[in-house]
Amino acid sequence: MLSTARTSLPRTLRCRGTLSSSLHTASKLAVSQSPLYQRQSLPKTAVAFKSPVTHSRNMSSHAESAVRPEPDQVLQDIADYVHNFKIDSELAFETARLCLIDTIGCGLEGLRFEACARLLGPVVEGTVVPNGTRVPGTNYQLDPIRGAFNIGTQIRWLDFNDCFLAAEWGHPSDNLGAILAVADHLSRQGQPLTVHDILEGMIKAHEIQGGLALLNSFNRVGLDHVVLVKVASTAVVSKLLGLDRAQTIDAISQAWVDGQSLRTYRHAPNTGSRKSWAAGDACSRAVNLAYLVKKGERGMPSVLTAKTWGFYDVLFKSRPFEFQMPYSSYIMENVLFKISYPAEFHAQTAVEAAHIIHAKLKDLGKTSDDIKSIRIRTQEAAMRIINKKGPLDNFADRDHDINYMVAFPLIFGELTSESYTDKAAADPRIDALRAKITCVEEKSYSVDYHEPSKRSISNALLVELNDGTVLDEVEVQYPVGHKRRRQEGTPLLLAKFKKHIAPHFDGARQKKILDTVNDAKSLPKLPVSQFTDLFVKA
Repeated sequence: MLSTARTSLPRTLRCRGTLSSSLHTASKLAVSQSPLYQRQSLPKTAVAFKSPVTHSRNMSSHAESAVRPEPDQVLQDIADYVHNFKIDSELAFETARLCLIDTIGCGLEGLRFEACARLLGPVVEGTVVPNGTRVPGTNYQLDPIRGAFNIGTQIRWLDFNDCFLAAEWGHPSDNLGAILAVADHLSRQGQPLTVHDILEGMIKAHEIQGGLALLNSFNRVGLDHVVLVKVASTAVVSKLLGLDRAQTIDAISQAWVDGQSLRTYRHAPNTGSRKSWAAGDACSRAVNLAYLVKKGERGMPSVLTAKTWGFYDVLFKSRPFEFQMPYSSYIMENVLFKISYPAEFHAQTAVEAAHIIHAKLKDLGKTSDDIKSIRIRTQEAAMRIINKKGPLDNFADRDHDINYMVAFPLIFGELTSESYTDKAAADPRIDALRAKITCVEEKSYSVDYHEPSKRSISNALLVELNDGTVLDEVEVQYPVGHKRRRQEGTPLLLAKFKKHIAPHFDGARQKKILDTVNDAKSLPKLPVSQFTDLFVKA
């Protein structure tokens, strides 16, 4: 009798382990007593399981409303900006031209590293797509989704492309992976797209990513900044693909609801190479989502604000986004170029100061071996994300440690992409000098870091020698890639590009490339396919 009664119990009572034993006891009580006294007789471990009658009496009659609301204002504002805002800033277009040149160059430089090159190409080896996207520095011809991954990955691999720092930081030129992949494919299909369209797309993608980053810190909730690449790229690519305003809103909502990357791969002890292809992944997902909407996929109008299920409640601690200014062309005009050093941007001025001190030591007949201690005054952001102690495991670990990025030029008088390799890092002097460095936050640096009229990225190095000599502190507030140093930085930026194309092309091709990109009047009129053909591997 007891066996028969047990099999008729609800599945919720048929459990395993310790709880199962208690519930089995409950089942015996349930068959020996009437329902009126069942709850009172059950052991405490089984009280939570109510009879069907009791449960039905307490059910709420509330149901979710199926009425689709108006799209979230954030989605509408981005779509309106993409479709309706006219860029008329000459400064923005000239900065975008420099950004395009630099970003392509950074991608070509990334190709020289085997860890990057092996990730590129089609998913299935040998696949060639008619009128497919061309990947600079290769002979690949890919669908635009895979092309976006390839271009985005090579651009971002060495952390040498442009940057924008605010409550959130990031690299707005990451978006070129998606923009160039789609524009090139469409151009090869006969659409009359020119480099001007790419420049306009870059300005708008920069603005969307940077505008969202000004006051909203995604890193503080553990999310990686590539979420902003995905959103910005989706919006701009939607317009390139011919989506209307409503479809663009749908596509942007798909980007927000899509799985978002954790920052795990950017921080010790889990720092790894995924941080170098995360932007490529974001670009490819953006292109894929835009194409899905083009094929009729609908969006989610309250993807950000939906109670319980929306982005704000699930991933942003229930806080709505804040905005400092309307979308225009501010971000491109104020973008930061990495010109002299392939270093995480919060350390750029520290690296410049280290080079200055290296020269001073040389003048004094001293070397890094004569250093007793180093103090770095820096911003709060640098303290939080690039101040590491202990062994550094790989390339990605090293190029995100301010202590390593300062120690290396103090010893060798240079910091290049090769400075982060295992071979370079094997020199025991590097870790010995890292151990002598102390970082402290300078509050005024943290304030000026966010000040819209300044946006400085200050660092100051104070070095004491073994003989007790204290060198004058070297402070650098603005890196050479800052807007305030643009006149000084532009020739250096072009020299950087020339250096990056040299390993890939012969002299005649290099000259053709340089003549083309340096012609500020003719370049915007060039068809996209002809522009990308300049960089196709022969």
